[in-house]
Amino acid sequence: MASAAAVDDLRPGDHACLTYSDADERLDIVAAFVRDGLGAGQRIICFTDPGGPPDLADELAERDVKPTDGGQLTIRDNDTAWLAGGRVSATNVIEMLAHEVAAAHRDGFAGLRVTADMCWATRPVAAVDELLVFETRVAGLFAGGRLTAVCQYDRQSFDPVTLAFAAKAHPRAVAAAVYHEDPLLRICRQHAPPGVRLAGEIDYRRVPELNQALAEALRLGGDIHVNLAHLRFMDAAAAAAVGRAALSLQPGRAMVIVCRRAVRKVLDLVGVTDQPAVRVRQADGR
Repeated sequence: MASAAAVDDLRPGDHACLTYSDADERLDIVAAFVRDGLGAGQRIICFTDPGGPPDLADELAERDVKPTDGGQLTIRDNDTAWLAGGRVSATNVIEMLAHEVAAAHRDGFAGLRVTADMCWATRPVAAVDELLVFETRVAGLFAGGRLTAVCQYDRQSFDPVTLAFAAKAHPRAVAAAVYHEDPLLRICRQHAPPGVRLAGEIDYRRVPELNQALAEALRLGGDIHVNLAHLRFMDAAAAAAVGRAALSLQPGRAMVIVCRRAVRKVLDLVGVTDQPAVRVRQADGR
């Protein structure tokens, strides 16, 4: 069974599973995984699904992840990379990954980092049994510590049985730290750029959980990003908590807040946006 870990705790040789429902949260975790690989001098390959983000490179850049020159980061389409002879072959994919591990070592990289959208297994040209074969046999590639991988599973695309197998087949699991979740509100850590993410509606009753999330983000160092793009409502008490966190920033640090127009009005009324350290960006023109 997979043991839980933050994405920035992954080490060379780790094979992790990411199951997700929130597309933005998934992209944050993928961006953090890529960012850490770039910093460690590893080669990174991102396998994407045609039904996923239209331009993963743009999504990474929006999260402050920009590759250097030298072919360190490659983004490949699943249909081109995983299909052979019109269908997915687990054996061929494993051989391809083994070749990429050897090539990264030969080219002087510290290792190979791979993140893959596993939605290829839901295609008519793919059989779920090939997914089972792949996740079972690929384990041997991680033994030398030259490969690190995160396999992404969309909860809306896979049935519960397959998701349970995926969790069992991977030694590690990655997810954002969640400080609160109920039908009205979700508060979690945002990995890239670092900070917190809120979605739904928040009032004074959830200020303690918000304070905890903000305090942990402040300890990370650097600028703190407060992503309120999917927050529909915020009361004055919650806005004041954000303001207090901004006031506690050391000189040279900033708080970047992304929010809708309605939430911006509350932040304005409480005086959060008047603070010199606060930068506000409007979400989706609303």
